[in-house]
Amino acid sequence: MKNDLYAVVGNPISHSKSPRIHSLFARETGEPVEYTAIQAPLEDFAGTVTQFFERGGKGLNVTVPFKEEAWNLAKRRTERAEKAGAANTLFLDEQGLLTADNTDGCGIVRDLVDNHGVTLAGARILVLGAGGAVRGVLGPILAEGPASVTIANRTLARAEALVSLFAPVAGAARLDACGFEQPTEPFDLIINGTSASLQGDLPPLSPRVIGERTVVYDMMYSLQTTTFNQWALEQGAQIVHDGLGMLVEQAAESFRIWRGVSPATLPVVEQLRND
Repeated sequence: MKNDLYAVVGNPISHSKSPRIHSLFARETGEPVEYTAIQAPLEDFAGTVTQFFERGGKGLNVTVPFKEEAWNLAKRRTERAEKAGAANTLFLDEQGLLTADNTDGCGIVRDLVDNHGVTLAGARILVLGAGGAVRGVLGPILAEGPASVTIANRTLARAEALVSLFAPVAGAARLDACGFEQPTEPFDLIINGTSASLQGDLPPLSPRVIGERTVVYDMMYSLQTTTFNQWALEQGAQIVHDGLGMLVEQAAESFRIWRGVSPATLPVVEQLRND
């Protein structure tokens, strides 16, 4: 039986763990999946997508810098993709229309709640950054019913724009925007949605945001402790997590959308840690 073709598209793409993750999913579930990586030209993402589906491809994951372009290219969007303003999953629906979804928010919530036992309901949450990564996860986080979500960003106007956008779905949660320096009280959960720690940089945060029970989650991941998580540990944080579990969980949700099968994720996270 011929395998169905899937791929991740980005530029650059050689670093992507998606082919490894999906090959492990396919092996575990027995699904006939072949998954590759495609580096699309920066000026012709649309052509790359069209070509992929014309030659019989079944589904695409989309990564930097094409998530917003994938969203614009789609003829149909799921509700969570609509709100996220970006897409990381593409497929053709029953009518053959290019459909966009965003599984990032689902991925971070599953990693926090299911894998790490973090309670989001009633929690006071600080989210750092106001770019596409944060916009993609805010909806699912708010759906968990936190007491409050504070969005801190270098440019206040961008954080305020996200507050305005997500206020209609915030429910009872208090939603605020501020600069990095403003918060000075401890939070239950701090999520770093900036890419600063990849460059070894840190947002100018007060150490007082870290309490003895604060859980810290860096959406970035690396083989070593990320720069942000290292800073949090030095301020007294007891529990820190990186974003590898989120990466695997968002991939599992894409796999479920395409194949109708939910793969086990924890063995894959463990495998990636040991690779």
